[in-house]
Amino acid sequence: MNKLSKIYIIILGTLFAAFVVVFNTFPRSKVSELEKRELATFPEFTFEKLFDGSFTSDVSSWFSDSEPFRDELMALSMNTKEWIKLKTSDEEQVTFHASNDAPETDMTQEQKDEKEKANAEEATPPDELLEENAKIANAGILIVGTGEKVRALMAFGGSASGCVGYANSANKYKETFPDVNIYCMVIPTSIEFYCPEKARKSTKPQRPVIDNVIAHLDPGVKAVDIYYTLKEHAREDIYLRTDHHWAPLGAYYAAKKFAEVAGVPFRTLDSYEQHVVHRYVGSMYGYSKDISVKNAPEDFVYYTPVGVDYTTTYINLSVSDGLRVIGESKPYTGPFFYKYKDGSGGAYCTFMGGDMKITTVRTSTKNGRRLIILKDSFGNAIPGWLFFSFEEIHVIDSRYFKRNMVDYVRENHITDILFANNIFKAYSSHTYGNYTRFLTQNGSMDKPAQKEDEKKDSTKTGNTPAEQPAEQPVSQPAEQPTEQKVEQKEEQRTDTPVLNDTI
Repeated sequence: MNKLSKIYIIILGTLFAAFVVVFNTFPRSKVSELEKRELATFPEFTFEKLFDGSFTSDVSSWFSDSEPFRDELMALSMNTKEWIKLKTSDEEQVTFHASNDAPETDMTQEQKDEKEKANAEEATPPDELLEENAKIANAGILIVGTGEKVRALMAFGGSASGCVGYANSANKYKETFPDVNIYCMVIPTSIEFYCPEKARKSTKPQRPVIDNVIAHLDPGVKAVDIYYTLKEHAREDIYLRTDHHWAPLGAYYAAKKFAEVAGVPFRTLDSYEQHVVHRYVGSMYGYSKDISVKNAPEDFVYYTPVGVDYTTTYINLSVSDGLRVIGESKPYTGPFFYKYKDGSGGAYCTFMGGDMKITTVRTSTKNGRRLIILKDSFGNAIPGWLFFSFEEIHVIDSRYFKRNMVDYVRENHITDILFANNIFKAYSSHTYGNYTRFLTQNGSMDKPAQKEDEKKDSTKTGNTPAEQPAEQPVSQPAEQPTEQKVEQKEEQRTDTPVLNDTI
């Protein structure tokens, strides 16, 4: 054995020994900021689990999931991959070809008219994105731009004839509450406005879906069409670059449009104080596992109202591992806007601290208008813009509500109900099915189910295995992004129309 071989063996042996010491003696990781989730915990021992093999399996999962320095090692791997430009099955450069549409000379006049109409309605991205390169990363996420302007986009796969159930649920509410104003809003996602032209065929257009929802609304339901409102402001920071949510500024323009439709007063930005969380990197880093997203942090900018008094009351909802509501806390008061430190990945939880709660905001705006917002996490950014518009605002998540909606509307003297959901959630049968069920459910809590039963239930509904474990509700939000973790798990439980079913 020559001297070089000995050195090589010594180096390998030293590295192996170092890994053994680190992985077996260093503190285990508990939370992954990269993956926006809590990591596996050491399983509870029972003889039943030991004999059926589940205990050893859970220990193995815990050991591999909670290794020390998990995020740092994953980031190192992504940096190395970016540096050496490896092309793998999870991430590849996309080649977008020219359109295969028939030449206009071969089209009928009707086809030409249809194409002209489609082109007129199609979202036009800012000029700087028209020639932007794009690549598909992990989970089908489209990465556009370079350097500090990188933007991660989630492809949409919905049909123009879909989303009728969402409209029908709003119609059902109008039928049930004829004296209540019912509004229906579908929130488009960022890919609609920021997808480069050459990559348009990687996603389906969202405007036809929104048109289909509006077309199926009964005359008594008021559409809140924010599509062109957002398109008009696409050059502003209305969507987050590193997160799947819109930015608070996008919600501002949507709330303004809603206030116009609802006929309530609305204050402009000069009635708000601006706050900034610097170095924010949101959920799309964990989804895409693309290091360029992490290397392009952004400012999370939000606004708090000045000149209006308000009190926020919460009822926390206890949720089982299967995301079933199994209990409620007593009402307690707290801030509507939570503060996050610079660099925190949980900044979108600024609004109400998350989703697993029923929120009531009582304001000094005494106009007799009391609003319910039926929403997913996109809707969290809307209520803070309406404190000058409504006397009371009740915020209810599509996933976590066990009370009877008829009783709730009557007891709280509700005058207005707004459906405000992003297009993925609006398209999902779970979302509009839940809204319809709210009208007839008896308000009793679900009983905690055994994990094995939950696995069987997941199989029956065609759910994919969730990467993020459910989080139990807390009265104060943790630094990790609690809302994002739970929402990401729930998204995997629905039939949202994405091109890659891992999101």
